[in-house]
Amino acid sequence: MEHTPLSPLDAVFAALSDPTRRAILTMLLEDDMAVTDVAEPFAMSLAAISKHLSVLADAGLISQEKRGRVKWCKLEPDALREASVWMQGFGMMGALDLEGFERFLAVELRAPDHDPPP
Repeated sequence: MEHTPLSPLDAVFAALSDPTRRAILTMLLEDDMAVTDVAEPFAMSLAAISKHLSVLADAGLISQEKRGRVKWCKLEPDALREASVWMQGFGMMGALDLEGFERFLAVELRAPDHDPPP
């Protein structure tokens, strides 16, 4: 089966679908972080975190830059603009509010895992 590349909007929503990636975005709201610092709070390998970071970078939600021997991650706040405009088309939300998004992510990350409704 051939792999069809995702549209930019699909890539953003796919990246946001994973709780680990949403947690990483919440961390990056505070400041740029080294990859090793991003990985620290998670019970997974550095390789697994790197895969999550690649998905976020491919979606344009973060950028990565090598500074010396350290790879740094930076949130790209404008990357959510297209998704925000798409959702506004349904009249479901106003302009993108990054502080509100941060509060939403904080609540989501504190919520216990539960099964999706049938």
